[in-house]
Amino acid sequence: MTAGPVFPEGWEPRLTAEDFSERWLRSPVGAVLARPWFDHAALWLLGRWFFPLSRLWAAARAANGSILRFYEEVPMDPVPGIGARLRKTLDRFETAREAVNATEGRWRQVFFEERDTELYRLVAIEAARRDRRNAYNATRRHFSYLRRRRRILPVRWDVPDPEEIETDYGAWLADPAAAFVPQPPFPEVFESQRVPGPVGEEYWLRFRSPSPVMNDDVFARVYEPVGVADPPSLVFGHGICVEFDHWHGLADEVFALCRMGIRVIRPEAPWHGRRVPDGRYGGETFIARAPRGALDTFSAQLLEWPVLIDWSRRTSRGPVAAGGSSLGALLAQLLAVKATAWPSRLQPDALFLITHCGHPEDAALRGSMAKLWGVPEAIARHGWTEEGALRWLPLLDPRGADPAMDPENIVTVLGSRDTVTPFATGKALIDEWRVPARNRFIWQRGHFSVPLQMIRDHRPLHRLSERLESLRASR
Repeated sequence: MTAGPVFPEGWEPRLTAEDFSERWLRSPVGAVLARPWFDHAALWLLGRWFFPLSRLWAAARAANGSILRFYEEVPMDPVPGIGARLRKTLDRFETAREAVNATEGRWRQVFFEERDTELYRLVAIEAARRDRRNAYNATRRHFSYLRRRRRILPVRWDVPDPEEIETDYGAWLADPAAAFVPQPPFPEVFESQRVPGPVGEEYWLRFRSPSPVMNDDVFARVYEPVGVADPPSLVFGHGICVEFDHWHGLADEVFALCRMGIRVIRPEAPWHGRRVPDGRYGGETFIARAPRGALDTFSAQLLEWPVLIDWSRRTSRGPVAAGGSSLGALLAQLLAVKATAWPSRLQPDALFLITHCGHPEDAALRGSMAKLWGVPEAIARHGWTEEGALRWLPLLDPRGADPAMDPENIVTVLGSRDTVTPFATGKALIDEWRVPARNRFIWQRGHFSVPLQMIRDHRPLHRLSERLESLRASR
């Protein structure tokens, strides 16, 4: 028998902090970054670098090493004189992908199929998974010479015909109450083995998506405080193209909630993370299929999130909140009004919204990110008028209905300079919902600087924590 490793006395295996914000954004450097200038810089970098490089990276995913297919998948005309360099780039990409596939396969086997694995092995496998996935994602940079030689569109469009959406979603317009209704019995939720993290235990949930559109597995990462009996839970959705479980160093505006005794559940949205189809990057399908992408995504998640709310209530007697940032916030606010028709155990007790707007069309058609991607022009090329697209967006509109929770239990963070999810209609929505002033945090920031400021200013997190503790004490 081979002896196990020998560790220093008192050493305990533990995941290291992933939170870039904890090291930088609470420092004087963060005070400089968390300003409106950062929003302009972020949009410029996304438009000039991240999305074009992501499109090239996504083309490599579908090309499987073929140079000819790579050009077809971008799409772009072949560039003369770079064949050897492109061959090397695609080979480096495939090497990184093979490493990710091997590590992810090992991770799924150990975390979900085995039990009582030595803790140091769990920590090592999870650390390797993060490292290799981050390195794989970072291979985008190897395609930068192509971006300099050709104009690369940020999205490969796959806009459906209006007739297709009419066929699949037309009945919902006639009977909106029938839309977004959970369908018990829910799929079985599998819990992974747990590893100690910087602020609590970390583990994952996996279940089959109830959505016929998705037909895949949903993964959610859980951060659970240690030593807290029946903790409150927050199901928290991420923004478009954000993949927290697959990059190092992303700023996480709700990371500190686990320190406050709240269990945070972060589901991967459709077409993000482990749910990205070949030939796409995280979130691209949502954009490319406009206006259907939003209908498919929200209809899927409004079947998936009740599974997580139900799991939260089965595993803790604490209250349950729903929330999110940007795209995740738009979903959470829609869920808040749709849940009024759901069984009470599936209705969230509180709501936590960050950088949201009240009119979905503001973000989908008129926001600065939509313009950066070229959404209005793309749907027009495929036979859509703005009026035709707006016909469907009321299905995603939370206005004109009261939420399932008391306004006292809604906490919101808005940026008065937000142009991605424009501020004015977000403010109008919380006015309509009569959210009390003490639960509103309105900062002179934009879409990207608001989350950075939240890492420096925890008042919204403390307010949510207070409301959840009050709900727990009243039970």
